[in-house]
Amino acid sequence: MRQRFLLSAGSTVIMSLLLAATEQHAAAMPNVAGAATLASSSYSTPHHTSYRASSGTSGVPAGITATVAHPSMTPDVSPQGLFWDALDAVPQDAWTQLRKSFTWNIDDLPPQARARVDKWINHYRQSPENITNITREAKPWLAWITRQVEERGLPGEIALLPFIESSFDTSARNLSGAAGLWQFMPRTGDALGLVRNGRYDGRLDVTASTSAALDYIEMQADQWYGGNIALSLAAYNAGAGTVNRARRQARRQGRGGDYWALTTLPSETMQYLPKLYAIAQIIDDPERYNVSLPDIHATPAFTEVTLDRRITLKSASRLLDVSQSQLAQLNPGLLQGTLDPGNASTLLVPSDADRQAVAALSGNGIVRPGEQMASTHRVKRGDNLSTIATRYNVSQQDLIRWNAIDRPSTLQPGQLLSLSGG
Repeated sequence: MRQRFLLSAGSTVIMSLLLAATEQHAAAMPNVAGAATLASSSYSTPHHTSYRASSGTSGVPAGITATVAHPSMTPDVSPQGLFWDALDAVPQDAWTQLRKSFTWNIDDLPPQARARVDKWINHYRQSPENITNITREAKPWLAWITRQVEERGLPGEIALLPFIESSFDTSARNLSGAAGLWQFMPRTGDALGLVRNGRYDGRLDVTASTSAALDYIEMQADQWYGGNIALSLAAYNAGAGTVNRARRQARRQGRGGDYWALTTLPSETMQYLPKLYAIAQIIDDPERYNVSLPDIHATPAFTEVTLDRRITLKSASRLLDVSQSQLAQLNPGLLQGTLDPGNASTLLVPSDADRQAVAALSGNGIVRPGEQMASTHRVKRGDNLSTIATRYNVSQQDLIRWNAIDRPSTLQPGQLLSLSGG
């Protein structure tokens, strides 16, 4: 279902490229002026995030400085908000799904670490409306990202990482060059295989960038930190070289090498995990912190359609009978409104789009009135749950439930899957 970076010669080359990109960026990192705290802007995001050293911005709480999200964005109006308001009527369940995947326990932290987390809980709870606004931005993406995190066996808290990276704004752009939900720097995105040109930017493509981000977090944990996710997340923010130097210094001083023992990381990185812990605590018990979360259905709001031909969003809009703006909001990586398989082959469409229209778009043919839909699918080499679900316009979660699949990544050629609950 997904490609994982293995500890091989290939992944070593990728790590070398990523480290080189980090060092080059750290040397050229400009200071960011005019930053605003989260408390003053619903869409403030860190001025630098993935794999970068701190820019040294002063005058605001570390790690809360804002990026330029979009030239036309105002603090209280999201360009995605109008369309996704329609999802308000859908019963909530994504938050329950996310909470079940949480694995971090704040009570297990040493006292000093707990105090760092409590500082950010107190900061966020001063402006609960900002948490609400940001979680509204997560509506199209949260259920899908949570599933990707769960399928990898990663802590569910990682699904909230875009909260502190980009405020879940797909168009977020940092003054230093980072972009997208996961705030990839250009060189980092290049090293991870995210295509970037005048027509397409994989850093803005939510499915592509999410896969790359989770791959990188796993790869760093395995490559440098013996599977330690906390240290890998610190390296996601500051770069592995910066984290490794801080670990060596901590060990020389007899403090050990875990994240909470490091004292010489950049200020933003020192706050990175405490902020994520704090946000997870608030999401886990929103009533306690006077936060109102939007209703989000557990089923992803979009379907992934794999295409082998060029198509404009205008043409796809007519075929699917959905608005072009909906498609544009789901596919922010298509900079000129056209999907070209040379750059990307997956188009996201609203999950409630007409089934026959989706079949026609994907080249699987139109089901004519009275014609019976297929009730089973024989797994072929190269199939995965995502492509099968897209082909038949069903959800991956339903396929898992209907077929009692324990490990989605272990589909075998010849395996017969039921396409309904009957």
